[in-house]
Amino acid sequence: MRNKLSTYSGVILPILLGLGLTLYIYNSFTATQLAQMKGYVISANYNYISFSLVIAILGYVFRAYRWKYTLAEIGSYTGFKINFLAVSIGYFVNLGIPRSGEVSRALVLKKYRDVPFDKAFGTIIAERIVDFIILLCLIVTSIILEFSTLKKFLLYYIPIKLLIVFAIFCSLGLIATVYLYKHSKWKWILFIKSKVEGLKEGAFSVYKMPNKFPFLVYTFLIWLSYILMFYFAVCSIEATDSMSLGTTIVAFVIGGLVMTFTNGGFGFFPVLIAKILLLYGIPEQAGNALGWIIWISQLIITVLLGVFSFLALPIVGKRK
Repeated sequence: MRNKLSTYSGVILPILLGLGLTLYIYNSFTATQLAQMKGYVISANYNYISFSLVIAILGYVFRAYRWKYTLAEIGSYTGFKINFLAVSIGYFVNLGIPRSGEVSRALVLKKYRDVPFDKAFGTIIAERIVDFIILLCLIVTSIILEFSTLKKFLLYYIPIKLLIVFAIFCSLGLIATVYLYKHSKWKWILFIKSKVEGLKEGAFSVYKMPNKFPFLVYTFLIWLSYILMFYFAVCSIEATDSMSLGTTIVAFVIGGLVMTFTNGGFGFFPVLIAKILLLYGIPEQAGNALGWIIWISQLIITVLLGVFSFLALPIVGKRK
């Protein structure tokens, strides 16, 4: 019962927070501002949104192709179809519980291709490590390009004292975790250690694989698809179609982080996109309109591919 409550709260609480934030923001707008926002949505060029959605699907394809290289390193040859369905289900599941999609991807391969869960999950961790490095590079790039503006934004919304307290708690938590992992004899700690060995094999597969070059090429294509997907959406609204490269990268990075750490960015994504663009003189109504257009269009693709994958998986996943 306690586990169910914990699971439900992990899903429902972020949604309620996002809904509350959305209501709070839009209740602060006047009728004129809401009408302007509606005008931005109606007058948007949806040809650009269509391009954005096509590129988003290509991102799924590239990720499914890239996965086969780390899987091959652990001796698993699953095929593109099952990889694509697993990736689509992973994105879909993330809408409910953030970062649970990685677990679902590994579970799909375990069920339909008998790939050990810990090793399959390890390959996903390896991918995420590489993706995290790329994200860090984009964050550094955005900081370099827009340092003064970002500094004002962070100091306004996140006080320095709060950052210091957060850093202290993270440091203490890390020290306690390392100590327990090395010295504890508790059964659940020993169980985790046994699983970590399987994770290591999968995680280090990217460094040992003979086909590093195609893996890196697909990694580049994945992130290029993310950026182009965001860029075409930006071009759909007249108020944002002339944004500079630095502003676009900053908005993309902030949006990506919000999508990662929340239930698909519900409520939070449009608000933060609007706040970032407001720093660059773009009307908040236009920023909110852009945020909702991007979020809803990506939600449609995620749900459609997720539902399709759930329906197709028993057929495609069936062994001959």
